[in-house]
Amino acid sequence: MNLLQRIESRDFSIAVFGLGYVGLPLAIEFAKAGIKTYGVDVDQVKVDKLRRGENYIQDLDDNVVRDAVEKGLLVADSNPSSIASADVIYVCVPTPFTPNKEPDISFIINASESIAEHLKPGQCIILKSTTFPSTTEDYVLPILQKSGLTLGVDYFLAFSPERIDPGNQVWHTGNTPIVVGGVTPECTKVAAAANRVIIEHVHEVSSPKVAEMEKLLENIFRSVNIALVNELAQLCDRMKVNIWEVVEAAATKPFGYMPFWPGPGIGGHCILIDPYYLSWLARSDDFVTNFVTLAAEVNESMPYYVRQMVLREIAHLPVTLKQARIIILGVAFKRDVDDLRHSPALKVMELLSEDGAENIGYIDPFIPELTLRGNHLEAIPYSEEVIASADIVVITTDHTLFDYEAIAKNAKLIVDTRNATKGVKGDRSKIRLLGGGA
Repeated sequence: MNLLQRIESRDFSIAVFGLGYVGLPLAIEFAKAGIKTYGVDVDQVKVDKLRRGENYIQDLDDNVVRDAVEKGLLVADSNPSSIASADVIYVCVPTPFTPNKEPDISFIINASESIAEHLKPGQCIILKSTTFPSTTEDYVLPILQKSGLTLGVDYFLAFSPERIDPGNQVWHTGNTPIVVGGVTPECTKVAAAANRVIIEHVHEVSSPKVAEMEKLLENIFRSVNIALVNELAQLCDRMKVNIWEVVEAAATKPFGYMPFWPGPGIGGHCILIDPYYLSWLARSDDFVTNFVTLAAEVNESMPYYVRQMVLREIAHLPVTLKQARIIILGVAFKRDVDDLRHSPALKVMELLSEDGAENIGYIDPFIPELTLRGNHLEAIPYSEEVIASADIVVITTDHTLFDYEAIAKNAKLIVDTRNATKGVKGDRSKIRLLGGGA
């Protein structure tokens, strides 16, 4: 049987290169479907945990991960040679950017070179890492071609972007529709078939470039709309208008509008990074993505705005910034997740520290420890006494575990960047909302 026939009969195996927020959930879905799955990661700590049946991704069920390992359906390894045993290979490695906001696809290059060393006839490679259009064909394909095998006949190559939303209780790897585009029609057909083993809705497009650009559009759409309300939030602050009430009112329109909410900045991976991937690529075609770049800059400026909010409030207190006890409430990049990647809370803490604040602590049940400017910090256990002891409490992540009624009652002063205190009744004179209002 050829690879397509083996996939359709479920007589095949897969490998997942990169076992992070994208890769491990993907590997678990295939293992749950009874498909032999090899997980590869250069992080030996992750590999060792999986070999012991230990889960480290919040959205996955510990028992499901343990079961997949115990049944031998998921085998973790730090040696890329294990991919030689797989029929379909997914690449789910990080794609950060440099300090100069230029794409860093070194992880994709390294993974591709490892795959090329072990490439054999009958394999399909599917890149899932978010990247700029042309990566699959201009960077990955030339590396695989060194094998001497014929694309579309001996092996297959496609791009199928990840759609992961950490903490989402409804949409996950197994039920979220995906897009796939192969370098050749046969590549698309094989890659789509592999994805349909675990995902019902697979949308095929004409090329990897379309799929790569589609992924950027998804996230830049959010970036631009979030930037719009973030900029309006700063205007509303000056005008003494509550931006949260404005957005809520606009959301009553049943057509032509969807609500986006302001906040202390953009965190996670895609929404922060993708605009810069696109703007970098656009420059090679003598095109400047003014609109997209401006939106990214607005979003990145929000921690500076929050810093100014905090400084403005401390100026009215009987303590200096150096003396002030500042509690940062929530440091994960979004509500109810243990993901710290590019969290705006870290930038807010860093800026206040640079300004001279020496007594900054944080409370976050999802993030037990972190490093700030080279210093190791441990989370402060939540208590009403800790909240009451602070000169100012800054809510940067609105975890649902927090009792905002109690926080509002006990805190001396609150800067709320998420409208987490929306439900607080009674006296709100101690609350300062991002975007104006109380």
